[in-house]
Amino acid sequence: MAHLEVSNVTKRYGDTVAVDDVSFSAEPGRILGLLGPNGAGKTSTIRMITYITVPDAGGIRYDGETVGPWSQQRMGYLPEERGLYKRLRVKEQLVYLGTLKGLSKAEAADRADHWLGRFDATGWADMKTEELSKGMQQKIQFIATLLHDPSLLIFDEPFSGLDPINADLLRDIILELRREDRTILFASHRMEQVEQLCDDICLMARGDVVLRGPLRDIKEQFGKNTLVLEFDGDDHFVDQLEAEGRVRVNTRSAHRAELTLADGTAARTVLDRALAATDELYRYERTAPPLNEIFVEVVGEDEARRMQEEAATAPAG
Repeated sequence: MAHLEVSNVTKRYGDTVAVDDVSFSAEPGRILGLLGPNGAGKTSTIRMITYITVPDAGGIRYDGETVGPWSQQRMGYLPEERGLYKRLRVKEQLVYLGTLKGLSKAEAADRADHWLGRFDATGWADMKTEELSKGMQQKIQFIATLLHDPSLLIFDEPFSGLDPINADLLRDIILELRREDRTILFASHRMEQVEQLCDDICLMARGDVVLRGPLRDIKEQFGKNTLVLEFDGDDHFVDQLEAEGRVRVNTRSAHRAELTLADGTAARTVLDRALAATDELYRYERTAPPLNEIFVEVVGEDEARRMQEEAATAPAG
C-alpha cells in the first residue's frame, strides 16, 4: 500500500483562502484524522486529494506521483454529501458504480453480494434507493466506496445519520481495513470520534493546520491536566470550583464530571472538595485532555467558541 503526501497546498475561492499552505501525510496501516469545525478547510483539502479540484499552490502525491485521474481509480471516497441515484435499484447501482472503477459486471456483482451480506442488507438488492432510509442509503454508499478494493480510503463524516449499532459496524470495518495496511483518511468535526479511531491527527482551523502528529504524542505533549470524576450526591462543588476559576467544565451529567485544571490549581484541591461534598466518589482519574480541550488550548477559548458558533451556520468544508 502507498503513502499520501500533501505539501504546502493552498486553495482560494475568489478572495477567500479556503486552504492555506497545508501539509500533512498519511501512511499505510494507520488512520489519519483530519479534523476541525465546519468551515476549517477539511472538505476543500479532500477535494484536491481526490482530484475533484486542483491546488492553486503546492502539490499532492500518492505512491510517489502527483494525483490525477489515475489515482482516482485507486481511491475510495465517501463524501459528506451523499450522492446515489434515487431510482436505481441497490444492486444495479452498486454494479454500475463498480464498473466505473474498472470492475467487470460479474466482479462488481459478486462484490456487491458480499458486502450486502456483510451489512445484513441482501434483502435490499432489488429496492430503489428512494425507498431506503437515510441510514440505509449511508450503508449502500459505504459499500460503493469499498467495492473496487481501493488502497486509499477517504471517509468524510461517515457516521452521520447512523444509529449506534450501524455506526459500530462501520467502525469495525474501518479498523479491519486499517489492519490490511490501507491508507485511511477520516475527516470529521466530531473530535471524540477521531480520538476513538485515529492513530494520527491533523487539526485544522480557518484553512490552517494548527496541530499535527501521532495522537498519543500530542496528548502527552499537553500533559495530564484533565480530571474525570464519577460520584453520587451533591455536585455543587463543581459549580463552586468553576466560579472560583479553578477548573473549566468539559462535560457534565448528574453523576459525572470531566474537568480541566486551571493554571495553578492542584489536582488534590478538586479531590478534597469532591470527597467533602459527595456521598460516594467512585472514580477520580487524572488523564490527558480530550482533543476538544486541546483544540481550545491551541486556538484560545474565545476563538474556539466563535468558530463553533460560525460552524453552526457554515457550509461543510
